[in-house]
Amino acid sequence: MLEGLYAAATGLDAQESQLDSIANDLANLNTPGYQPERVGFEDLLYSAAAPTQGSGVTVGAGTTAMNLGPSQQELGAEQTGQPLDLAVSGNAYFEVKQASGAIALTRNGQFQLDAKGQLTTATGLVVQPPVTVPAGTQPSDIHIGPDGSVVVGTTTIGKVALVSVTAPEQLTPIGDSLMLATAASGTPKPATGASIVQGSLNNPGVSLSTAMSQMTNAEQTYSMASKALDLQAQMLQIANEVRGG
Repeated sequence: MLEGLYAAATGLDAQESQLDSIANDLANLNTPGYQPERVGFEDLLYSAAAPTQGSGVTVGAGTTAMNLGPSQQELGAEQTGQPLDLAVSGNAYFEVKQASGAIALTRNGQFQLDAKGQLTTATGLVVQPPVTVPAGTQPSDIHIGPDGSVVVGTTTIGKVALVSVTAPEQLTPIGDSLMLATAASGTPKPATGASIVQGSLNNPGVSLSTAMSQMTNAEQTYSMASKALDLQAQMLQIANEVRGG
C-alpha cells in the first residue's frame, strides 16, 4: 500500500520539475541565444510484488525527472544594427569571466563597453580573452569580423573568441544564459566551422506555443498524480480501519 503512495508522490515531484523548467523557459522568452532546458523522465527501480499478487509480478517505485541539458537546436539570428551585438553562426559559445573568476559559456552576444573600455555582457561579465578599446572609442567605430577580430580604425586591438565542447548537451545551465563546462561536456576548445555575425543576435530557442502546450500537459499530469496520491491515501486509511476493527 505504501508503495502506491511513494509512486504517486514521485510523479508529483517529476512534474513539478517539468513545470519549473517550462517556467524558466518562458522567463527567457526574449533572452538572446537562450537554449531551453530539456527534461526527461525515467522509471525508478522495480521490485517483486507480494506472493499474493501472483508469480512474476513486479511493482514500480514511480518515476523521476532528469535534466537532459540545454537544447541543441540551431538558433537563427536577427539583425539589430547595434555594433556590439554579436550572433554565433555554428555550434559555439562566447566565454565570459564570472565574479568568482570561473569561466562560463554563453550564446547571448548582447555586449557593451564598461568604464574601462572592456567588452562585457549586459550584467558586466568581461568577455574572454579581454578586449579593451582605446579611450574615446564609440561602438560605431568598432568592426568585428567573422573570425572575431576587433578592429578600431585600421588597428586590430583584439579578438572575440568562440569555443566549443565535445558534448554541449552536458553543459550545466547556471542562469542568466550562462553555462558551465563539466567533465561530461569536455573542456572548451577553440571552435572550428563557427563564425561571428556583427550587428545581430541569436534568437531565443523558446517557442511560446510549444511551451504553453507543454505546461498544459504537465499540469494535467500533475493533477492526475495528485488524484492518485489522494486515492492511495484513502485506501490506506480504509485498510487501517479494517485492521483496527
